[in-house]
Amino acid sequence: MLSHGSAAALWGIGPEGSGPVDVSIRRYCNLSRSGIKARVRPGLPECDVTERHGIPVTTPVRTLIDQATELTPSRLQRMVNEADKHDVIDPEALRTALDDHAGERGVKPLRTLLDRLTFRLSDTELEVLFRPIAAKAGLPVPLTKEMVNNFEVDFYWPGLGLVVETDGWRYHRTPSAQSSDARRDQVHTASGLTPLRFSHYQVAHEPKHVLRILTATAANLQRG
Repeated sequence: MLSHGSAAALWGIGPEGSGPVDVSIRRYCNLSRSGIKARVRPGLPECDVTERHGIPVTTPVRTLIDQATELTPSRLQRMVNEADKHDVIDPEALRTALDDHAGERGVKPLRTLLDRLTFRLSDTELEVLFRPIAAKAGLPVPLTKEMVNNFEVDFYWPGLGLVVETDGWRYHRTPSAQSSDARRDQVHTASGLTPLRFSHYQVAHEPKHVLRILTATAANLQRG
């Protein structure tokens, strides 16, 4: 069956490669053919193999696990995003499926990536973490869950015209949700406000980045 990069290409989540075709074989053999990169995998379970367009191929989960052993984190993230975008498998379903592959190579980097992509704080946790960052950036106490331009926003500074929205990735994944977020930001910008958007992961795990952006934005708005 097709596997690795060739399987990713068949699923539409990876680029068409110009090199050898990746093929996995579920039996011991010595296959050497021009244009084929053969991988002998007698231990590959039958449940990890399916068909697409009549072609035997590793399942999306197995394909992503295999690719996680060969790709950089950024390329792996792009592939997971493509899998979600094309409805091949979404990150939460992938995370659940990895439970059946504990200890396998490729699972750890995928879990690390998915922890970041699906990370979400409760409203209370988010506020507890975000308020000190905003204060350190020199911002006054914000209004929270305020209606602005007919949208409920997470944090609002009316004196500065600053709106901050925070995204939990799992709830901002679909194309319609992404379009809705873009529309909100566009309406705020058109009304003269400055919208900023951070992920929950950034607030919790990249506070220095959030602080740097908030500090620079606050300084620009206060000068204006």
